Amino acid sequence: MKKLLTATLAGAVAIAALAVPALAADPISGRWVTQEKNAIVTIGQCGSSVCGKISKFLETPPDGANQRDVNNPDKNLRSRKLMGLPVLTDLREDGDLWRGDIYDPEAGKTYRSVIRRKGANRLEVKGCVGPFCQTQIWTRP
Repeated sequence: MKKLLTATLAGAVAIAALAVPALAADPISGRWVTQEKNAIVTIGQCGSSVCGKISKFLETPPDGANQRDVNNPDKNLRSRKLMGLPVLTDLREDGDLWRGDIYDPEAGKTYRSVIRRKGANRLEVKGCVGPFCQTQIWTRP
């Protein structure tokens, strides 16, 4: 009887292990302080994808709180305010990662982005050009 119970339990554990879904990405929504500690980016749902917008300056930009996107290569976008600007766009869950784009207003460039939660209060944010990536750690305020 004991061998039968052990075999039954082992079979149940094996079936349960097969029923576990593939790893899903940890949620990244919420408020995050950039690595430079100059801004807070709020990440949340934006239509059918996830985005992150500048929601607070922790350091006043050179031209004040109404700083414009002056480094944007598109002249038509240079008058938009940085406050509220989406810097993370089109983020979509991909296994245990989030993939999309990241905009650097200081350089006026958009890069491919890969984001991963590294615990409850840390977010690994990568901006990539081809195979080369630069990684930052963002934290909860």
